[in-house]
Amino acid sequence: MSKWKKLLAESVTSPGDLPGHLGLSTGELDEVVRTYPMRINPYFLGLIKRKGDPIYAQCIPDTREITDPSGLEDPLDEEARSPVPGLTHRYPDRVLFLVSGRCAVYCRFCNRKRKVGKPGMVSNTTIEAGLRYIRDHHEIRDVLLSGGDPLLLENNALKRILSALRAMRHVEIIRIGTRVPCTLPQRVTPALTDLLKKYHPLYVVTHFNHPREITRQSASACERLADAGIPVGSQTVLLRGINDRALTIRELMRKLLTIRVRPYYLFQADLARGTAHFWTPLDTGLRVLDQIHGHTSGLCAPHFAVDLPGGGGKVPMLPDYAEKTEKGRWILRNYQGKKTLYPPPEAECFGEGRHAKGE
Repeated sequence: MSKWKKLLAESVTSPGDLPGHLGLSTGELDEVVRTYPMRINPYFLGLIKRKGDPIYAQCIPDTREITDPSGLEDPLDEEARSPVPGLTHRYPDRVLFLVSGRCAVYCRFCNRKRKVGKPGMVSNTTIEAGLRYIRDHHEIRDVLLSGGDPLLLENNALKRILSALRAMRHVEIIRIGTRVPCTLPQRVTPALTDLLKKYHPLYVVTHFNHPREITRQSASACERLADAGIPVGSQTVLLRGINDRALTIRELMRKLLTIRVRPYYLFQADLARGTAHFWTPLDTGLRVLDQIHGHTSGLCAPHFAVDLPGGGGKVPMLPDYAEKTEKGRWILRNYQGKKTLYPPPEAECFGEGRHAKGE
């Protein structure tokens, strides 16, 4: 058995099987797990240093998941935008295609916690239906494989899906949304990267939330993907008490670049039921982004975005850097808080009047 399969097989799936030093009372947590499954593989479990730390909070069940009724069962309204089960067609030219129902770690803040890890989420039937839909809709040029985690599929199963998509001439881009490089980096084997690089242009969008998730093993996984010519980006979810400080996000983004992962999105947490204890005010994300700007390179700055409830799509959020004056100029604020008139008075030829005349 390969190392990654062995780790997955040894995952903790019951609160009672957690190490004693975490000091958990399992009674109520067993009820949580009956509603929202638990899985933590030994690698990721080993990153927990103490009860309540940023790794612990992401993967250990919490009674608030079932006692706080806040939130929406399907926060992004994916089911209503699924012409076939397991495929969401929300944007005109791209689709979200669920090809796996399991993950190496079941994150407690997951926006699909209503179904991830449960029987029937994905099957051969739903995968074939999704492929038929994509094949029949030539407006689809970009396919995002998701789940669950697509990289928990066996190589042969993944190959069948990738081969089918690459045979469709209208599909230009394939993306894989996966947390495996972070939560089970042992899965990123030479055999896997040799497989993936046959299907370029292919992109991997992974998911790191805290600097402590960047280890020797996760760095090697990301670098192996990069060495195979696969661009790797990271989506980070802003989570209360875990990474909602500018210093934490700044450190994370800097470290990602050192392992050749491009910071992509900083997401406001989706309003999924059972996740309210992770939510942050929008002001928090704007403040974090503002405090990153200017203190590190533009490569380190992710896009802060909100995926609107009800399936309205992503909305980019920016701090307030600009204010238009009555005379058509702008007052721009830099990272130090200094305000500058733009264009300056000495640059009259750059004014709006000149542009309006088409000169």
